Amino acid sequence: MILTALFTMVASEIKVIPFDEEAFRFGLGGIAFFLLILIWTPASIIRTGIVTGLTVVCFRLFEDILFDEVHITISLKNHLPAFLFYFLFSAGLHWIKIEKYKTFPFVLGAWAALFEFIGNCSEQLTRYGLLHHTNIDFWDLSLISGVALFRSYFVVGLYSSITISEQKKRMQEMLRVGSDLYAETLYLQKSMNHIEQITASSYDLYRQLKKIELQPLSIQALRIAQEIHEVKKDSQRILSGLTKITVQNKNQPPFLSDIINLVIDANEKYSELLGKKITFQRTIPTNFETDKQIPLLALLNNLTANAVESIIDNGQISVEVFEESINTNFIIKDSGKGILKEDIPIVFEPGYTTKFNDKGVAATGIGLSHVKEIIYMLKGQIEIETPAQGTIFRISIPTENIRKRVE
Repeated sequence: MILTALFTMVASEIKVIPFDEEAFRFGLGGIAFFLLILIWTPASIIRTGIVTGLTVVCFRLFEDILFDEVHITISLKNHLPAFLFYFLFSAGLHWIKIEKYKTFPFVLGAWAALFEFIGNCSEQLTRYGLLHHTNIDFWDLSLISGVALFRSYFVVGLYSSITISEQKKRMQEMLRVGSDLYAETLYLQKSMNHIEQITASSYDLYRQLKKIELQPLSIQALRIAQEIHEVKKDSQRILSGLTKITVQNKNQPPFLSDIINLVIDANEKYSELLGKKITFQRTIPTNFETDKQIPLLALLNNLTANAVESIIDNGQISVEVFEESINTNFIIKDSGKGILKEDIPIVFEPGYTTKFNDKGVAATGIGLSHVKEIIYMLKGQIEIETPAQGTIFRISIPTENIRKRVE
């Protein structure tokens, strides 16, 4: 509340005075007050309006007395009506319960324009009555109403753009987290298949030991099978929870270009974090809605991040997407240190890595194996080329497996 009052007080000094020899002004104070109310909605909007109005009036009184040597009585008559604007404007916002209209910008702008018109008219009528004992004319009303409309919709538009930007950031973060979790669910699912096989083998061993009357060993084998079964049940619960988190959004699936742009934006920031100067290029002649945003994001982000890491100080990375026959092709090129030709047959195996930390410890080497699992799930293919410099990954996925189906 105090910050709103102080910011509004300062902003109100940036002003236009539309009427000759009047203290009435159109300043940034009203804009700042409304915007701050939208961003930091206080517990009591009316109380905030009262405190803001008093702060503005006191500041203007201080200015007049200190710098212009205006008598306090005249200064009060000039500036006290400004309190009416903030009080009536805040009372109106409180009355409509502003939180209900934040997602309806046109309606919110109309209400705000109405309250600003009432506040400014009340301020001007009070000032005319105190100083001149005359009424405001049609031109004054037209000017006040025009400014009210402009300022209100300007603030609502600015607030909406801020809100949309924040929502986009949250969506990007959720997609990144979702893509990471999705890749991990592939390995968890694979591990559960192994657990199932081990459970069956342990139980089979129990039955064989029991037949040859090796009672202590058969009981031990049965306990092992039971313990493994408990691990399987825990893994199933974890997998179920992860699947709910990574479930696809069927209502508003993104376009393929949105996924590519998100991958490039994220890796531009990643390259800056690593202190590298990398130029990114994107070519997207084909575009369509996809309901496989999480696996595609996990796949493309993994390969692009690897490309960033393979570049020493500066270089280029390009991402190209195009349709060919029944497939959608993705080509990721980088100018990094490349992959040895003899390593190509094993790069998708778990544990393969060319990355080591400053202590010489190898990375986990699961990124490209994730890529292989995702492409296998999408029934696609991947090829690696090793030109004179850098690496080229060519991915081909049946378009019907990633395009949103029209129901």
